[in-house]
Amino acid sequence: MPKYIIERTVPGAGNLSQDELREVAKKSCSVLQGDIGNGYHWVQSYVAGDKIYCVHIAPNEEAIREHARRGEFPTDSVTEVSAVIDATTAEGARA
Repeated sequence: MPKYIIERTVPGAGNLSQDELREVAKKSCSVLQGDIGNGYHWVQSYVAGDKIYCVHIAPNEEAIREHARRGEFPTDSVTEVSAVIDATTAEGARA
């Protein structure tokens, strides 16, 4: 199943308390409890400034947008991940 990066503008996101972030997470999980959750997986999210960047595994972009609609989450962009790299990627490049 494809992995996606979702960019969300949430003014003041970086100043949200742990309780406020917990409520956002509960709302996301609640949406996934319904019919949209079949095969859909929220991996994690990163809060940075006025943005929240989410990593989701979902059948398609439409499912991502439906999750956002039901959860009332803003969605600036949805981008399918084409590759994942990290420090171990460099190790594989050695001759």
